[in-house]
This record gives sequence, structure tokens and C-alpha cells, in this order.
Amino acid sequence: MMIDLTHTLTTSTEAPMSIWPGHPTLQMKKVATIPEQNANVTLISLGSHTGTHIDAPNHFIADGLTVDKYDLTKLVGRALVIDVRGKKERERITWEDMQKWEGEMHKGVIVLICTGWSQYWGKENYEDHPFIDLDAAKKLMETGVRVIGCDTLSPDSRICSPECEVHIEILGAGGMIAENLRGIEQVLALKDPIVSLLPLKLDSCDGSPIRAIAWSAGDILG
Repeated sequence: MMIDLTHTLTTSTEAPMSIWPGHPTLQMKKVATIPEQNANVTLISLGSHTGTHIDAPNHFIADGLTVDKYDLTKLVGRALVIDVRGKKERERITWEDMQKWEGEMHKGVIVLICTGWSQYWGKENYEDHPFIDLDAAKKLMETGVRVIGCDTLSPDSRICSPECEVHIEILGAGGMIAENLRGIEQVLALKDPIVSLLPLKLDSCDGSPIRAIAWSAGDILG
């Protein structure tokens, strides 16, 4: 079974997307159609951090790696889900909340923070998500983990941690952060889950939309 962890990119007003305030909005325009040009072609305009996407170190670190330079083997690997769905809006996710999974944290593991907040995608309170405490981020990096994913707008809080110190801690350690994942709770049902967070190969870019998926290691895809 393959699980799609990606929100749909859409310009529909009936199913609006959440986006970081001030970032470019998605625009899609047909520039060719089958009746007129014998083919459909769409012009797409969006920010590097639109929808389900991944942050490269260069997002906050001036000399950090960009998405086209990052080691892709680090973005496909064993998934470890940290289930903190009991957290309330703007509540800190502390190291104490994560500590029981510490024995499974090590180099090569991709940590997915499951808050359940993807249910609010496109709604006003999506910005009021729980967020990772800076000390927890530091201890997470000490385990050797370098890639995390969250089902929220950010691992930081725009209100409670406006300096984005968790971003700086993880990206400064050479890590990557996948944001706006959906349905992480479904990964809990997988045996030996594998996750893929591969970006587009955008030259010298600080981030990229991704098609995030997860599956069981024993499954044969195809």
C-alpha cells in the first residue's frame, strides 16, 4: 500500500490552500488547449515553499546547500512517526514528548512529526499549529537525524517563535525540513515504513514542492 502524504496544489476557492503569509500564491493558466493547439499546456507560477514542500539548508543558511545539491539518498529512508496528536494549538512539542522514540532515532532515519493538524489545511486555524521546542530540535539533531517532516505550516510557530530558530537549528546542521505533509497518522499502520521526500531539481533553489509518499519496506511497488 502506498500512502500519499501530499496536499493537492489547486487554485480552487472551494478547497483553498494554506500558505505562509507573504509568500507567492499558486497561479495556473492554460496557454494551449487541444481544440486550438492539439495539446494542453499549463503555465504554472508558485513559490519554492508552496504546498507540501521541502526546505533546503539554503532557506535560512546563506552558504547552505540548495535542493539541487542535496544528497537524495537522505530523502528516501526509514520513517519514524512521532505521534503528538494530543497537542493543542500553539503548544510546544518538547523533548519529553519525543523521548520514548529516542532509541529509534539515528542517522538515516526520517522523523515525521504527527500532530494531526493537516485536517485544518486551508482553514484559518491552520497557522495555530503545535510547534517544536528549540531544545527538542537540538536533541533531535544530536541523535544523528537530519531530515524531519511535519503536518503543519512549519516546525516553528509564526507567533511563538517568529525568529524560526528550529529552522535555523535543523538547516544549520545540514538537515532538511518537509512541511505541510498530510495524513502522517496513516503511516502508523505501516510495517517498517519508508518515506520519499524528493524535490524538483531546481538550480540553486532554497526549497521545492515535493510529492511525498510512504510505503512498507516489504511492499513491492509497481
